[in-house]
Amino acid sequence: MRSRTATLLVLALAASQLGGIPIVQAQEDPAAVRVTVNARAGLESVGDAAIGVNHAIWDAQLGTPEVADLLRDAGVQAMRYPGGSYSDIYHWRDHTAPGGYVAPNTDFDHFMAGVQRAGGQAIVAANYGTGTPQEAADWVRYANIEKGYGVKYWEIGNELYGNGHYGSGWEADDHPDKSPAGYATLVAEYARAMKAVDPTIQVGAVLTTPGDWPDGLVTSGDAGTWNQVVLSIAGPVVDFAILHWYPSGTGAEVLTKTDRVPDMIRLARQQIARYAGKELGIALTEINTSYGRNTQPGALFAADAYATLLQNGVFTVDWWNVHNGPDTASTIGGHPDFHDYGLLSSAGCLSDGTVCQPPLNTPFATYHGLAMTSKFVRTGDQFVVAGANDPLVKVHAARRADGGLAVLLINEDPDVAKPVAVDYAGYAPAADAQVLTYTNGDTAISTTTGSAASLTLPPYSLTTLVLRPATQSTGPSAPARPTATTVTDRAATLTWPAPAQGAKYEVHRQNGTVSEQWGETTGTTFTVRNLTPSTRYTVNLIARDGTGRVSWSSPPLTFSTTTPAASTCAVKLTNANDWGNGYVGSVDITNTGNATVDNWTLAFDWPTGWQQMNSGWNATWAQTGATVRVAGADHNRSLAPGATVNVGFVGAYQGPNVPPAVFKLNGVHCTTR
Repeated sequence: MRSRTATLLVLALAASQLGGIPIVQAQEDPAAVRVTVNARAGLESVGDAAIGVNHAIWDAQLGTPEVADLLRDAGVQAMRYPGGSYSDIYHWRDHTAPGGYVAPNTDFDHFMAGVQRAGGQAIVAANYGTGTPQEAADWVRYANIEKGYGVKYWEIGNELYGNGHYGSGWEADDHPDKSPAGYATLVAEYARAMKAVDPTIQVGAVLTTPGDWPDGLVTSGDAGTWNQVVLSIAGPVVDFAILHWYPSGTGAEVLTKTDRVPDMIRLARQQIARYAGKELGIALTEINTSYGRNTQPGALFAADAYATLLQNGVFTVDWWNVHNGPDTASTIGGHPDFHDYGLLSSAGCLSDGTVCQPPLNTPFATYHGLAMTSKFVRTGDQFVVAGANDPLVKVHAARRADGGLAVLLINEDPDVAKPVAVDYAGYAPAADAQVLTYTNGDTAISTTTGSAASLTLPPYSLTTLVLRPATQSTGPSAPARPTATTVTDRAATLTWPAPAQGAKYEVHRQNGTVSEQWGETTGTTFTVRNLTPSTRYTVNLIARDGTGRVSWSSPPLTFSTTTPAASTCAVKLTNANDWGNGYVGSVDITNTGNATVDNWTLAFDWPTGWQQMNSGWNATWAQTGATVRVAGADHNRSLAPGATVNVGFVGAYQGPNVPPAVFKLNGVHCTTR
């Protein structure tokens, strides 16, 4: 690598596109990866259960002092019990799981002793599959009334969509009605019984993860998909939604799939708002990867996935799991991998005895990935927008209550070190930084002092910069999240509580890693005009007082403008039949104008890179890149005023199936119905 020197330039850009936000830039090596951190573009904040793990009652190490201390040292905040599908066969009072193995000293009190020693909190999955609402209510009474454990989060069952209703069955479910309606009706009963004991608890219902089986499926007799039915019935009485995520593929494939998280969580929120009619928290209570579970790819994936999920508002992310055991042996990145779901070694051997794991409780790389994440973000920190111009360098950043800023840099290239130059918008750091590094094959995270503006990322590495401000300054309090009270195709009115006396609010739009100031006001509303129809916008508020001091950013507001209020065409896309990774799309195209449209062509773009059109009918279909073009056939190429033509296609997807936002007929932006 070329050596380079860097100096810090603090530029006050009063008339810049960042609306007066200072930028700190590094004179850069031309070969360096350009990283931008925009401290004024706020994302979501970190809660007190953010970094979690799963415990299982078949793990004899559950709750032991050594394990509790290791989890404490890794910054684990939440521990889920009693472990995956065992949740639906476990009876807490007599500590039995008919049909499964229960290790000694893994009962609820032993579990809670480990949780308390680690300084965390519990997430408990009540038995839905073979249990009753009364059994769950009694557990709440024992935990919170008799023992005073203060368990806040209670799930109702585990992956109940896997009870055979959609053909595949791995989850115990003794109920005669295994439909989503059957589950949701009983979940509401569970929630009412448990909250009658302790009204302060929060109860979660199992949903399918957008883009993962059986998302989108509707079976005979159901009123809709699993999520639609569960949210419609149980949504009004529960407090959070439960998702699980196990992305698969090669190392390179898995590491790119964190890019799917924003769409995954956004679609889940849309379903919640539409069918539950209120906001619900989102908990991702199981996550793991198919590649490099015990080696560096797993560590990189864990850190990136946790940060991406948390900055998108998931309140807890729980790794599956603490111990599991070896499955197969391989060498990944030059180090042994046992395809073990656990964070810590079980000291097990393969069935033929040829390969054995390291000593019991030896941390695997993924353990250090979680530890790095906990050193990067802490309770109360607010994520801010960050990015890089190299797809193999992932970047996350967060502001701290003490005025500091932390930046997590992930080099996913297994072979090449990456020199990096960091630009800061809205934040002026001191020249030096604390540098935390975890590289391929390390057994611990190292700490050194380095530059805030330039560094070199080793291959396959995690690096966190912990920065302090060049000068301490206390600004106004951060504004609350704005709301969009009126949204049309070209305008939106935003509202918020009144700012403090003498302060004004600036309205900033996030555009990649850049903030664009839309305007400012001392009032409580702001209307932005000249927007683009069918477009998603994310905005923040910044408070500025009379001396020019600025606040942290508000939490973000994301809204979408509507399709054109007036157009000469309308399009309706219907998912006519879905099978989990593909579907039949039915498209109605209507001429809403006064003139006949001859030789029509409809065009739309897939919003993601994992969606495509496989075949189509009743028209000529073609896809180039992300763009699909549909041309009328001989028998329907002419559309009279008021006429509708129906065409269809087979679509495929390998992630969240995001519907296209814009349809254009002969170049005219159509209304979407």
